[in-house]
Amino acid sequence: MPVSHVIALDQGTTSTRAIVFDHAGRIIETAQREHAQIFPRAGRVEHDPLEIWTNAEWVLSRVVDRASTAKVVAVGVTNQRETSIVWDRRTGLPVHNALVWQDTRTQQRIDRLVAAHGVRGFAETTGLPLATYFSASKVAWILDNVEGAREAAEGGHLLFGTPDTWLVWNLTGGVHGGIHVTDVTNASRTMLMDLRTLDWSDELLELWRIPRRMLPEIRSSSEVYGHVQLPGALSGVPIAGILGDQQAATFGQAAFGAGESKNTYGTGNFVLVGTGTDIVQSKAGLITTVAYQCAGEPAHYALEGSIAVTGSLVQWLRDNLGIIERSEDVETLADTVDDNGGAYFVPAFSGLFAPYWRPDARGTLVGLTRYVTKAHIARAALEATAFQTRDVIEAVVSDAGRDLAELRVDGGMTRNNALMQFQADILGIPVVRPKVIETTALGAAYAAGLAVGVWGSRDELRAHWQEDVRFEPRMPADERARRFRLWKKAVSKSIDWVDDDARALAGTLE
Repeated sequence: MPVSHVIALDQGTTSTRAIVFDHAGRIIETAQREHAQIFPRAGRVEHDPLEIWTNAEWVLSRVVDRASTAKVVAVGVTNQRETSIVWDRRTGLPVHNALVWQDTRTQQRIDRLVAAHGVRGFAETTGLPLATYFSASKVAWILDNVEGAREAAEGGHLLFGTPDTWLVWNLTGGVHGGIHVTDVTNASRTMLMDLRTLDWSDELLELWRIPRRMLPEIRSSSEVYGHVQLPGALSGVPIAGILGDQQAATFGQAAFGAGESKNTYGTGNFVLVGTGTDIVQSKAGLITTVAYQCAGEPAHYALEGSIAVTGSLVQWLRDNLGIIERSEDVETLADTVDDNGGAYFVPAFSGLFAPYWRPDARGTLVGLTRYVTKAHIARAALEATAFQTRDVIEAVVSDAGRDLAELRVDGGMTRNNALMQFQADILGIPVVRPKVIETTALGAAYAAGLAVGVWGSRDELRAHWQEDVRFEPRMPADERARRFRLWKKAVSKSIDWVDDDARALAGTLE
């Protein structure tokens, strides 16, 4: 009898991947394709939803062909969260490019709401501060700025979704009966869902003037939603798991319970700490979010520290400055020097997220002298990831009232041993990398497999987790403190940059 396999479709900020996992949670086959990052002007970041869908079809076809002997019994979907897509249900065509979670074009509207309600004016309902990061202001912008969009939406012709919703709708038939759903984790990132009821908030829909009929049905993270309607080997296979990428990574790390945590190193960094079935409001700048919900069970919640720019800073060094040819070359270049040469890089390209929530900050490279080389800048870019993570971990410790014993990590940047060692050094606690670091995709596979019986329980999934490398801190405590003080000084230089003059300059860059 063939062994059951599960495919995870992982739609990320820079690429789309499909990975086939076996019953032991091991990777059997993988395929990946990048999509274009579109920057119409300063502060605006877009993706082409049709390119994303085409890439999804391609990677799924590729892994199915490569793993032709595998019996695929379920598909799980995970995705970049908050990124907003609005499309016409009659044609299947987007009315505008997707507005990416990094996009800040709605800042002025957010500023007006903050002035009226305070930055945490709706946090009791949503768990979120008022910020451009989340979906609500992006959907409202599309309705207000795309000709005919509001009328079409009010007429019931337009649909909204984060990338999971867009992909599932297309996978299940699109204009020919596609299913319009999302899960609780993605819905919790829109700033439109009530954390307590797990339903759309009428108050917030009215605030943003978003018709309820545009919104997908909110479902659990692990259940059968529908079946693939593509031609070929996947036809009829159930789609049985949906999780936002950071929640999926937490699920893949088997961090299911209260107090269990992980840090994912991807386009940005995201620390999640579970709070069980309790909704805990942060006092230290973290987000309250849904961690996961299995069908028939209460939702589980988490505190999250979201960092906007980590891996994408390496991509910026490659694409904008050209100081490396491939992203993986950054480690080699950084290893040619012993330290950062006194340079500190604060990559506040979209402002600072947790724990600061300062949209007025902008990217800053400080401490430059004639001594600093591109190797020092590469090292400073990597160190920025570790420093930002410490900022968030300190917020976690403040909210939890206790220190972390260790930090479990995952994501592509964790392959960088030098970065992981520096992370342990600057935190002063062990950093633990698992054998399978593609935990975002693994979590989506787990959610789907649980729904169809590939795995019987979350306890069974815990048994799959295996430690690969443990990085122990080596840096003396006084040196750790000195470097972190310098980092805080650098952060202070990035804040208060955006003012009327900076906005006027940005307007000339259209």
